[in-house]
Amino acid sequence: MPHSDADPDAATITAPAQAARIELQATLAAGENVLALLAVDLDANLRFSHGVLALTERRLWARAPGSAWQSWPLTSDLRLLHADHGGIGALELCDATRRLAQWRFTLAADAQALALLAAFERQQTRLAGRGAAAAEVAADSAAVQEPQEPQGPPSTWVLLRLLRFARPYRRQLALGFALTLAATAATLVPPYLTIPLMDEVLIPFQGGQRIDPGHVLLLLGGLLGSALLAWGLGWARTWLLALVSERIAADLRTAAFEHLLGLSLDYFGAKRTGDLMARIGSETDRISVFLSLHALDFATDVLMIAMTAAILFSIDPQLGLVTLVPLPFIAWMIHLVRDRLRTGFEKIDRVWADVTNVLADTIPGIRVVKAFAQEQREAARFRDANRLNLAVNDRLNKTWSLFSPTVSLLTDLGLLVVWAFGIWQVSRGRVTVGVLTAFIAYIGRFYTRLDSMSRIVSVTQKAAAGAKRIFDILDHHSNVPEPAEPAAIERLAGGIELRGVGFRYGSRSVIRGLDLVIRPGEMIGLVGHSGSGKSTLANLICRFYDVGDGAILVDGIDLRRLRVADYRRHIGLVLQEPFLFFGTVAQNIAYGRPQASRAEIVAAARAAHAHEFILRLPQGYDSLVGERGQGLSGGERQRISIARALLIDPRILILDEATSAVDTETEKEIQKALDNLVEGRTTIAIAHRLSTLRRADRLVVMDAGRIVEVGPHDDLMQGRGAYWRLYEAQARRIDAADSGAEGGEPLISAQLEAAGQAHAAVHSAAKS
Repeated sequence: MPHSDADPDAATITAPAQAARIELQATLAAGENVLALLAVDLDANLRFSHGVLALTERRLWARAPGSAWQSWPLTSDLRLLHADHGGIGALELCDATRRLAQWRFTLAADAQALALLAAFERQQTRLAGRGAAAAEVAADSAAVQEPQEPQGPPSTWVLLRLLRFARPYRRQLALGFALTLAATAATLVPPYLTIPLMDEVLIPFQGGQRIDPGHVLLLLGGLLGSALLAWGLGWARTWLLALVSERIAADLRTAAFEHLLGLSLDYFGAKRTGDLMARIGSETDRISVFLSLHALDFATDVLMIAMTAAILFSIDPQLGLVTLVPLPFIAWMIHLVRDRLRTGFEKIDRVWADVTNVLADTIPGIRVVKAFAQEQREAARFRDANRLNLAVNDRLNKTWSLFSPTVSLLTDLGLLVVWAFGIWQVSRGRVTVGVLTAFIAYIGRFYTRLDSMSRIVSVTQKAAAGAKRIFDILDHHSNVPEPAEPAAIERLAGGIELRGVGFRYGSRSVIRGLDLVIRPGEMIGLVGHSGSGKSTLANLICRFYDVGDGAILVDGIDLRRLRVADYRRHIGLVLQEPFLFFGTVAQNIAYGRPQASRAEIVAAARAAHAHEFILRLPQGYDSLVGERGQGLSGGERQRISIARALLIDPRILILDEATSAVDTETEKEIQKALDNLVEGRTTIAIAHRLSTLRRADRLVVMDAGRIVEVGPHDDLMQGRGAYWRLYEAQARRIDAADSGAEGGEPLISAQLEAAGQAHAAVHSAAKS
């Protein structure tokens, strides 16, 4: 059999797939071997079928039922993407511009799919090692694969880490403990007073003696006083500890959110919004409830059991010893179910986060959902997530529903044993009826607290699971650390130097050996194919990520020596898709400078050519823009974004496809605003529309993470290199699109003439 890197197990591949493999072997060229094979068991309509996907050293082969073999040569720009959702797996084959093919399968074949994907990536790496460097370059904004958080069961000891947040309230906690001790002691007085009531009042009365009213009133007064004292102390301790627990939870919530804001972008690339919201929101709320109610009850239970046991043994050691009979069995039950509850509650947390994730995905994207009439699909996603949540809860409830009644049964049996032993002791004259009555009263409280303590296992494991998920955030360190001794920075001139810069997303090299000097006030245009590293370079200059090799210097200072916040105050960022917060127009413009006056806000809006349309809004600058600015058009949101950047007066400006998502007329308005924005600032502009870079002093052409050309537009066009090919290809696409829309030859000539005029205009602009 030919050698293969990932020879599939014959036991896991269907007979039709094996037959197809044999057939394919006869088709392959000399020296070409099957490296991996996938039995595709679904067709394009998600019906069961018998397709085959195979990988060799040179090609990816596929065959659908009743069709001939189809193949794609392995090239540097070929990508194979894997995904699964709702029990359906998918593999997509893409090149640099489009999707070439897609295969779907049930998750029973997912292991084969992952093996084929791993073999594909190894083969691409081998191609890259022979000189196809572009195979290692990821898309500019590819998500960073963060190591998964450990999913082991959370230890209950993680709750002790909350002491860090309880330390500022140690005096209140000490007072609360003293109140708990006093309140517990007060509740133990009434059963003790039943001894003289029985032995000195009721039983002698049955024997013919008279009742002493004063003695009775004294005993009844003791019962009333102890009850009132227990009520007052219980109210004070509950109120005090509830206030403290709310503040501990609030501090924990604030610390988690502030730490989250300080993490680098790669952390957010590997996390779901709904999951992070659930951690900071519902998990801290769960911990608050645990601290304010359950932990307090647990402390009360422990004190009650300890004090009750001491009283019982002081009254009669033998009866006290019999009282402890159920304890070993209850302890064994708690140990038996603790691990199941611990892992079960963490599973519940994860599946509940999935439910929240559906909401976090759907509600912000409701316009897309409705535009594509996918309400039923999203409802089905929510039902599936909710059904899984229900199933996990049901499995846990089976364990918990058996545990609690069993503990109650054991305590009832223990009470029965005490009754039997107590009656035997009374019959032999070793204890009085009053002592037995007090014993039964104390034992009732003892076993009630014991049952309550057994129930604390559930809420403790819930709180431990929540605390672990929060501390997973707090324990994560940013990949963009603050310097130990930061360099002073007052006002930047804006000079940027890149020395041998290299950067990798995980194992994929994106930027390699990049050198570039940008003078203060210079405008640089970054151009290149998608995936060439343009946006990654801008992210490195913003220090959203730190370079892997080399260094980036601003005004001669390494970025890693500057405080992140101090440096970013000098950077203005205008993105392709501007993000607006819920609030007024004025609040969004002043986001970078909340203390800005209304006059400064208006001046920034005027410079961004936004003042006129803002005045047409119902409340002008005080108009609400809605969630993510959905109440405004794309061009209006972009101009507000430009005004926001203008207001902070940055020395370095990053424009990332700022005009690519708008129409021609809106682009003209935005371009006017950008002309005001770039004036006197070091500007790095990324654009696919090369005409938008007409003001650039130099154009930097990137390919496969490297700079291949640098220079003014005219020089690069005359060199007929990478930039010239980009420019000509873009002009041809524009002409083809316009001629295809009209379908007439005269229009093609007119468009070619217009393209030539635009070409000349860009030449003259670049020269000026």
